[in-house]
Amino acid sequence: MIIKQASLETVCGITSRLPENGRPEVAFAGKSNVGKSSLINTLMNRKSLARTSSQPGKTQTINFYNVNDSLYLVDLPGYGYANVPQAEKEKWGKMIERYLRISSQLRAVFLLIDIRHEPGQNDKTMYEWICANGYEPVILVTKLDKIKRSQTQKQLKLVRESLNVRSGTQIIPFSSQTGQGREEVWELIEGVCSDFQEVR
Repeated sequence: MIIKQASLETVCGITSRLPENGRPEVAFAGKSNVGKSSLINTLMNRKSLARTSSQPGKTQTINFYNVNDSLYLVDLPGYGYANVPQAEKEKWGKMIERYLRISSQLRAVFLLIDIRHEPGQNDKTMYEWICANGYEPVILVTKLDKIKRSQTQKQLKLVRESLNVRSGTQIIPFSSQTGQGREEVWELIEGVCSDFQEVR
C-alpha cells in the first residue's frame, strides 16, 4: 500500500454517534500499552499521526483514520489499564461493543498482543467478544524486536494456546521498530477492502 494521504478524520466519545462512512473500515483492539498507536503510525508511514504516550490509557475514544480516501483504520480504546476507574472501563467496553455490533462498514478486526507476555484475562475476553460479534480476529503479536529471535516461536505458541484461538486464525508477528509484519498486514487489509468494493 502506497500511502498518499492519511489523516485523523473522526473522533467518537462515549456519547458520540458513530460516523456513517461509505468506505471499508478495519479496527485495531488491544491493551492500553500494547503499541496500537505505534503500529498505526508504522502502517501509515507517519511518525506521530496516532499519538503515542508513555502513559497507558490515553486512547479513550474511537479514532477513525482516513487512508487515501479509500478506507479507514479504526483505533479502539485501549483496555485493561489498572488506574482507570471501573465505571470508566465499563463505558469504554460498551463503546467498543456498540461499534463492533452496529458498524456495517467493518471488514476486519486485528487484536494486538504483546509478544513478551502471556495474554491476560482482558485479552481472552476481548478475543471471545470479537468472535461473538461475528468476526474472526487476526492476532498481531507486537513488540517483536523486544525479544530474542530464538524466543519467537515459543512466545507465539504461548499466545495461541492462552487465547485458545480457533483453527485457521492468522497470527502475525509485528515490530513497529523494524517494520516487520507491515506488508502482511496491508495485504490482508487490501484483500478485505477489495471484497468490500465488490459487494457494494
